[in-house]
Amino acid sequence: MLKPILILIVLAIIAILVYASTLPDVFRVERSATFKATPEKVFAQINDFHNWATWSAWERMDPTMSKTYGGTASGVGAKYDWQGNNKVGQGSMEITESIPNSKVAVKLDFFSPMEAHNIAEFTIQSDGDGTHLTWAMHGPAPFISKLFGVFVNMDKMIGKDFEVSLTNLKSVAEGK
Repeated sequence: MLKPILILIVLAIIAILVYASTLPDVFRVERSATFKATPEKVFAQINDFHNWATWSAWERMDPTMSKTYGGTASGVGAKYDWQGNNKVGQGSMEITESIPNSKVAVKLDFFSPMEAHNIAEFTIQSDGDGTHLTWAMHGPAPFISKLFGVFVNMDKMIGKDFEVSLTNLKSVAEGK
């Protein structure tokens, strides 16, 4: 009786490993929102890491996290390092592209709880009397990430934090 159970367990593990290997080698999470605010106001909140504490969902997950700012005050070369609890982990960000009122790209490196190296892009577009913002994060999906993805949907896991952050950013940009 034990042998058939062990064979089923081994076959299940093999099936999971094979399935994980077929998943894409890259991932992308994206969310959008429209604000009743000018592109300048939205851009100013994103282009300066000092402003992120007012709207980032991760900042609210660990209000006591250690933060260090470096490089330029804002825009290309601005840097932000953090170390926090198990929900926010440890990592660093650096603005690598900054097109006024249009786009901000951020190199995003996570060191814990799991190492990852991604890009976050904020695309800002005028939308009538408001602003449409698209926030995307993308990067490589090594095998361990693919395996993790078999059990946890990355889009749903990170996407909800993007949604909370965008709601917070909307309040800040609209002055509510």
